[in-house]
Amino acid sequence: MTIITVNSPKGRLSLKQRRKLAETLTDAVLVPEVGQFAPPARVGFQVHFVEREPDMMAIGGRLLADVGPEADVMAIDVAVMDGDWRQEVRTAVIERLLAALADACGLAKPSPTWWVNFRVIGEGSWGSSGGVLSVLSLLDSGVFTEEKVKAIHAALGA
Repeated sequence: MTIITVNSPKGRLSLKQRRKLAETLTDAVLVPEVGQFAPPARVGFQVHFVEREPDMMAIGGRLLADVGPEADVMAIDVAVMDGDWRQEVRTAVIERLLAALADACGLAKPSPTWWVNFRVIGEGSWGSSGGVLSVLSLLDSGVFTEEKVKAIHAALGA
């Protein structure tokens, strides 16, 4: 289970860009998380687009309304279930998210004012379907590689 929230100034992302990002941001996390491209796992991912008025975001102590469009500010918050999130896996996710955002925006590289927050929600702290979920219950779904299953067991001490 993963929730990706993209915070941007109102009007920064077009409908076409959001459609592309819904897929590419999902896959940017999915592949490192399960160890392979597994379209059936997409159902466990949500992407939320939150637009804010330029007077509701600031950078460098100044409102975007006062800075102007040259301050291309966006923040992506990623919340994932506890699992195999070693530094190299988190690094891969962050780099993939920023690359997907740059690609959708038609840029050669990500803006230095686009930031990613990566949060791991502890085991037993994620709920859905009327109860608490565990990544361990998802390991038999067939979407995780054997290597990932072993790494998750090791990371959780299970």
